[in-house]
Amino acid sequence: MRVPVQWLAEYADAALPVKALEERLTMTGTKVEAVHHHGVGALEHFVIGKVLSAEQHPDADRLRVCQVDVGDGGDPQQIVCGAPNVAAGQTVAVARPGAVMADGTKLKTAKLRGQQSHGMILAEDELAIGTDHDGIMVLDDTLAAGSPLAAVLPISGDVLELEVTPNRPDCLGIYGVAREVHAATGAALAPPPWAQDQGSAGEISSHPPVQVVVEAPDLCPRFTARVFENVTIAPSPPWLKARLMAAGMRPINNVVDITNYAMLLAGHPLHAFDLDRVAGGRLTVRRAGDGEQITTLDGLLRTLDADMLVIEDADGPTSIAGVMGGERSEVHAGTTRVLMEVASWDGYTIHRTSQKLTLRSEASGRFEKGLAPEQAMEAQILATRLMHELTGATVAPGTIDVGGEGPPAQTIHLREARVEALLGLAIGRDRQAEILRALEFGVTEAGDGLDVTVPAFRRNDVTREADLVEEVARIDGLDNLPATLPARRGSAGSLSVAQRLHRRAVDALVGRGLHEIVGWSFTDPGLGERLRLDAEDPRNQPIVIENPMSADHGVMRTTLAGSLLDVARRNDARGMGDLALFECGTVYLPSGEQLPHEHRALGAILTGRLAPQTWGTREPPRAGFFAVKGFLGAVMDAVRVRWEVEPATEPFLHPGRSARVLAGGVEVGWIGELHPLVARAWDLEAASLFEVDLDRVLGHADAVPQYRDLTSFPALRIDLSATLPDDVPAAQVVHAVREAGGKLLADVRVFDLYRGAQVGEGRKSLALALTFRAPDRTLADEDVAPLRARIVAALHDGLGGELRG
Repeated sequence: MRVPVQWLAEYADAALPVKALEERLTMTGTKVEAVHHHGVGALEHFVIGKVLSAEQHPDADRLRVCQVDVGDGGDPQQIVCGAPNVAAGQTVAVARPGAVMADGTKLKTAKLRGQQSHGMILAEDELAIGTDHDGIMVLDDTLAAGSPLAAVLPISGDVLELEVTPNRPDCLGIYGVAREVHAATGAALAPPPWAQDQGSAGEISSHPPVQVVVEAPDLCPRFTARVFENVTIAPSPPWLKARLMAAGMRPINNVVDITNYAMLLAGHPLHAFDLDRVAGGRLTVRRAGDGEQITTLDGLLRTLDADMLVIEDADGPTSIAGVMGGERSEVHAGTTRVLMEVASWDGYTIHRTSQKLTLRSEASGRFEKGLAPEQAMEAQILATRLMHELTGATVAPGTIDVGGEGPPAQTIHLREARVEALLGLAIGRDRQAEILRALEFGVTEAGDGLDVTVPAFRRNDVTREADLVEEVARIDGLDNLPATLPARRGSAGSLSVAQRLHRRAVDALVGRGLHEIVGWSFTDPGLGERLRLDAEDPRNQPIVIENPMSADHGVMRTTLAGSLLDVARRNDARGMGDLALFECGTVYLPSGEQLPHEHRALGAILTGRLAPQTWGTREPPRAGFFAVKGFLGAVMDAVRVRWEVEPATEPFLHPGRSARVLAGGVEVGWIGELHPLVARAWDLEAASLFEVDLDRVLGHADAVPQYRDLTSFPALRIDLSATLPDDVPAAQVVHAVREAGGKLLADVRVFDLYRGAQVGEGRKSLALALTFRAPDRTLADEDVAPLRARIVAALHDGLGGELRG
C-alpha cells in the first residue's frame, strides 16, 4: 500500500518529519517498508509561465521557439518546445535550468537545432502527475507568472510504502492509515470524506433503470448500486491524476479514476458499469458454471468454475465478482450513464478465484482480507460526491442495497487487571479509553474495566479481550513494556530422552569440526535422476507441492544428499574445496496414505583434504570412505548404538566403496564415496557421504547406560595373523572371532592389512589384536590357548582362513 504523505496529511497531519512518522507507525504495527520520493526535485526551478509568442523553428518542422514570461522581473526566456498544442497566450508549467526531473535528470540550458532553450514547457508525464505526453499542460489563466508550481500542483512528495498484514484491511485506505496516525501521534483526525451523502440512501423508484438479484447471499453479503445520468467522460484534473500516480495507479478517465481514488481513500473497491451496456437492465450475482468464460478488462479470455462468483446481465457474465470487470460493460468515451457498484464479497472465495485464475488486482487484494459490509456505503457516498464534482453527473433517486449492513457490533469487556497481567505494566483506565476511542472503538465505563464496542471495520480482527489488550499496548508503545518472564507455576523445563540423544549425536559431529547446514525441505523434481535412482525407488517418487516457491523447489525432499551436495558445490565453486558438513533434518517418503512418511535424517559430506597443508604434512590425507566412516562411528558411539556396515550398492555411490549401515541388525542408512558420474553432475572432484534414519538409530540407543565394575587384573594380549579369501569382509572376520572367543575375549581389533606375493593372488592377510581379560583373576597362557585354537578353527572352517607362520 503506497500512501502519499501529502494526501495523508489532509486527514491527519502529525507535523513530524517523514522519518519520525515512519518510526512511529512501524512501532504501532503498521510497518513502513520503505519511503519513496515521487515527482520532481529542486522545486524552486519549477514555476508558472506565460507564453508570449510561439514561432515556428527555422530549421525543424516539429519545434516552436517560444518566448515565455517566467516572472523573474527580467526579459522573457526563450524555450524551444515540440508540443503540437503550444500557443501564445497560454499559462503553462515551466522547468528552468537546475530543475531535477522525475526521472532524476538535471535540466540544463540546451541548444536545439541552433536555438537556445532555457528550460522546458512541461507535459504532465514529465512531472509524474499523469501519463499524457501528447501535449503540454495548459493551466488556469488566473495564475501569476513566476508563481511556484508546487503551490498549484502536487509535483513532489514523499510516499510511505506500507506492509499491511492480512488482519488489517482497514489500513488499505488512506483514511484508515490516518486513523492510525491520529491514535499514534495525537494528530487531529478530520471527519471522514463520506460524512455527508449527496445522494439518496432511500429505496429506489418503483421503475428502476436497473434491477439487482443476489442468488448467492452467502458469498455476497451486501450489494449497493447507484445510477448516474448525464455523465461526461473526460480526463481527470491534474490533482487527481497526481494522487493516483503517487499511489502507484495509472490515470485513465474521470469515471475510472474516481473508482480508484475512492478505493484508495476509503479502502473499499468500486466498479463502474456503462449502464447502457448492461443487457436487459438487470444484474444477477451467482456462482459461475464450470467452463463458463468471460473476457476481462485486460483483454484475456478467462475460464471459470463453479466455486467462482460472477455478475451477469441478460447476455451472460459481465464481471468476475471482486476480481475484475468484464470488457463488454466497461466505461468508454461515449458513456453517458453509469451504474456505480460497491459490494462486499466473501474473502476466501475471492482469494481462491484470484489464485486459480492467476489474476490479482487491487480489488481482489482488499476483498480477500475480509471487508465489512458497512464499508460499501462509505465508498458509495464518496464516489457520489466525486461523480457530481468531476463528471457533472446527476444521481438518480434512491440506492439499490441488497443485504444491508453486517451483524450487530460486538461488545467486549476489558478488565484493567487483565491488561496489567498480560503486559506486565499498569496502563491507566483513562489512557486505555483514550487509545480505544482514537481507534474509533466505542468505550463505556464498566466496574473493573471498560465495555468496548468493536467498529465494523475491525469486526474480523478484534474478537476477544486479548485483542483489545494488544490494541492498547501497540498504541501506548510496545517499547515501554518491561522485560518480564511469564509465571512458571512451579514447572521446570527439561529435555526428553529423544531430545538428549539427538543433541548428543549432533554434538559428536560439531565437536569433531563439522559445520552444520540447514537445507530446504523442498528440492528439485529432477534430483532423483541426477542421483541415478531407479523410477521404482521410493526416493525417486517425491511428494509434489501444489504451490511451489519456484520450479527448483517443486517437491519434498526424500534424502539429505541433495542439499549436502548443493552446498558442497556452492562452496567448491568459491574456492572452499576442503569441506566437512552435516545436516539434521526431515525427509519425506511416499507412504501410500494421504500423508507421507516423515523421519529425521542425519547426513554428512566430506570433500577435499581432511587437514590443512603444513610444513610437516605436505600432502594431508584426503576424504574417503574410512574418514566418513569414522565420523559415523563417532555419532553411533555417542548415542551408544551397536552398529556395523556391510557391503552394498547405491546408484549414486561408488560400487566398490559403499555399504549399508546396520543398527541392531536392521538397516538404518548408507555410507560411501560418491559415484564419479554423480560427482561430475555437481561439479565435484570427489566426495564421501553418509545418511542414517536418526529416529531408527536412536530407537536402538542405550538411553540408560549400564555400568560395570573395573577389574584390577591385567589383560592378556595375543596378536594373530591369518590369510583369507580377498572377498571376505573384515567385519565378518571380527564377528567370527568374537563368537569363538567367548566371554573372556574383551576386545578384537584389526591393525594391519596385507596383499601381495607372500599370501598369493586372490587372498589377503589380516592382523588381529586380541585382548583377553577375566574379572576375578589374572589369566595365564593355558587359559587362553583353548580359546585361541577355537578362533583359528572358526576362521578356517567358516571363512577359509589359514594362520600365517
